Amino acid sequence: MRILIIDAQGGGIGKQVVAAIKRDIPQIEITAVGTNSIATTAMLKAGADHAATGENAVVVGCRKADVVIGPIGIVIADAMLGEVTPAMAMAIGQSDAKRLLIPVNHCDNIIVGISDLSVGRLIDDVVKELEAIYRDTQK
Repeated sequence: MRILIIDAQGGGIGKQVVAAIKRDIPQIEITAVGTNSIATTAMLKAGADHAATGENAVVVGCRKADVVIGPIGIVIADAMLGEVTPAMAMAIGQSDAKRLLIPVNHCDNIIVGISDLSVGRLIDDVVKELEAIYRDTQK
């Protein structure tokens, strides 16, 4: 199973997701793509197996991924202070991969009806969902 984790800005959420997956499902291979080198480096230091940076890396990664994980802003053009390009958002939205989107309320994108849970709790939920997807692929 090919996992693609995408993050922007400082890569803090992506870093936490990579670390949590590697802790709970260490056999899963993770490719991390940052919209900038700081985000990429953070995810690589957290244990990502492969890493790349930029728009084309997102577009190519989405064609190859079985699961794409990241904050919800990755599917919104111009989100994350403009780091998510329209091409990135479109590639993620049109990907055949399952998308596990973390509902964080940042950068003028407010997800109405979602409890204001801690990022740690949201990441735990991502890992649980990924474990279920992984189990289904092993049958």
